[in-house]
Amino acid sequence: MRVMGAVPYVAGALVCVLTIQLGLWQTRRAEEKLALGAQIETAARAPASAEVAGQVEWQPVRLVGQWLTAGTIFLDNRVQHGQPGYHVLTPLKTADGTVVLVKRGWTGIGLDRSRLPEVNTPDGEVVVAGRVRYPEARPYTLAEVPGEGARWQYVDLAAYRVWSKLPVLDVVVEQTDPSTDGLIRDWPRPDLGVDRHRGYAVQWFGLAALSAGLCGWFGWRRWRQDGRSQNDA
Repeated sequence: MRVMGAVPYVAGALVCVLTIQLGLWQTRRAEEKLALGAQIETAARAPASAEVAGQVEWQPVRLVGQWLTAGTIFLDNRVQHGQPGYHVLTPLKTADGTVVLVKRGWTGIGLDRSRLPEVNTPDGEVVVAGRVRYPEARPYTLAEVPGEGARWQYVDLAAYRVWSKLPVLDVVVEQTDPSTDGLIRDWPRPDLGVDRHRGYAVQWFGLAALSAGLCGWFGWRRWRQDGRSQNDA
């Protein structure tokens, strides 16, 4: 009977330890995200580089080259201020022959969704300011290929190399200079979720405190009852 009576307290102690560990894990995740945010800010404040290859993500760049218009693709289902549209990506060939895919901005669908919108792409030499970004993770999709023609669902650089026959780098450049081509370049900063992790940590620590409090309260009641039983005897 004594063993059975101890089961709730053992279970409560295990729950307390588990929830404390989960709270500490969420705290560590928040600290990791803060460190990542600091890395992003440090990279974003670095001087602009004239080269893309070998740069870390968020590194500012200033590239001089020519647009390869035939390689333009449109990422479908991109929403801007509640409006559906496309992200327009065009390869840029720099003076040293490097080819990088540039995410130029957002444009609306237009009246006829069966036709891709026309985008103003300057001829000749252009200067592009932006920052290095890694391609987005592949979303869950039933499609076997990332795109059909120039309309794509997500960026797959390996598939893009095959489709465009261009040796693009393994990163993309997110263009940030003022728009003169009618595209909207309102890029959101990543949501690192620091506050979310902190909120989860508070919840887990709260559950740990509740579990410890209940164990203590029931233990105190059991002690009082045992004491009364001994006095009555």
